[in-house]
Amino acid sequence: VNMVTLDRVRALALTLPRTTEALVRGRVKFRVGQIVYLSFARDETLMGFAFPRDEREWLVGTEPDKFLMPRPSDLRYNWVVVRLAAIDEEEMRGLVIDAWSMVVPKSVSAPYAE
Repeated sequence: VNMVTLDRVRALALTLPRTTEALVRGRVKFRVGQIVYLSFARDETLMGFAFPRDEREWLVGTEPDKFLMPRPSDLRYNWVVVRLAAIDEEEMRGLVIDAWSMVVPKSVSAPYAE
């Protein structure tokens, strides 16, 4: 089984322009400037990621075994959470690149658009 892990996400995220990694209160986060677009649970089983707020309920409703709503304090953000064990490498790539694309100028993300 090709498990998606923090290390695999890191290997991809750090290739994306302007991305930096930070450790905040024991949690690994990836950001562009001050804007976080990926954040891991301390146990690294869950990954929060930038995602359009108006599409979040649809996503979670469609695949509730895979995606979950962010905690109440994060509901005001464009944010959703995924169980890493429930996705494969290809899906992880899509989520990470889409999340990153939300926080960089279109001119920077254009070469990565699929």
